[in-house]
Amino acid sequence: MLISRHEWAREAQMKLPEDTTIARYLVRHRDEDDKSGFLALAGYTLDNADRLMHDIRTQLLPLDAEFFDWTEYAPKYRIRGTLTGPNGRVLRVVSIWMKEDATRKTKFVTLFPDKQ
Repeated sequence: MLISRHEWAREAQMKLPEDTTIARYLVRHRDEDDKSGFLALAGYTLDNADRLMHDIRTQLLPLDAEFFDWTEYAPKYRIRGTLTGPNGRVLRVVSIWMKEDATRKTKFVTLFPDKQ
């Protein structure tokens, strides 16, 4: 099931935090499920985490979201798209979102390389 880009963007845009908490999580090195190396290919670092947030808002959220799973707490959606980073390199990515049943809030879950 696809959700139109207009409906999804309106819903999710409001739920993405204004601060850079999500971006800092994504660009900080982690021993497991590290995304920082992948994102660094496009020039995203801790120093410009605000740019990553901006790019998620403007480059991914306007795209269609596809339902792919139902968890105990919420339906999960994915958005496939590209992020053009500060250095101009284009990364193909998948972002995962969930819409909590209890709060009806749409929340960011993760982002990773699109290998499709």
